Amino acid sequence: MGAENKIDGDVDWDKNDRQNQPPSMLPSMQNHNPKLLTLPTILTLVRVAAVPLLVASFYVDSWWGRTATTSIFVAAAITDWLDGYLARKMNLGTAFGAFLDPVADKLMVAATLILLCSRPLEVEMFGEVPWLFTVPAIAIIGREITMSAVREWAASQNTRLLEAVAVNNLGKWKTATQMISLTILLATRDSRSHLFPFTWFLLLYGLFTPTW
Repeated sequence: MGAENKIDGDVDWDKNDRQNQPPSMLPSMQNHNPKLLTLPTILTLVRVAAVPLLVASFYVDSWWGRTATTSIFVAAAITDWLDGYLARKMNLGTAFGAFLDPVADKLMVAATLILLCSRPLEVEMFGEVPWLFTVPAIAIIGREITMSAVREWAASQNTRLLEAVAVNNLGKWKTATQMISLTILLATRDSRSHLFPFTWFLLLYGLFTPTW
């Protein structure tokens, strides 16, 4: 009887350990694929490798250089959605992929903002305005770095705090509008375009949106 009680006690302790796990931790542990390289992770790596190509094509002074730059950025935006979709749909998520995905996004966005800053735009009545992209670029990149640090700190504290700063639907819309505005700015690169005021304010949307 004593041995049976001990065994029962051991089983109960194990059961209690599982029950005491934070609910949000259990799916993440189950969904992580043991493989290091899966299809979504490879797509993310391709996005990182595309950053130097984006920079090189930006400085090609011809119509095809502009087309190549815009195409690379659009392809990166599509694969950003695609790798997340495949990871969820096919259960191919990995810890390495979860770490690398936001890094690839920030590299692409930061590189694009810096490239746009390297060519000051001219505004009618004011002439050349060098800060037109510089100020938003510093604010956007600074915000992304700060939020990455906050999430890293929250992950080291507890699950509930991490959930509080997790990306929500408004944050996804903010990212989508940012990608659209950067695509248009790369394609036009002209402050005289009728789309410029709209895209410029669309780019600033993320700075004044209270989302993570």
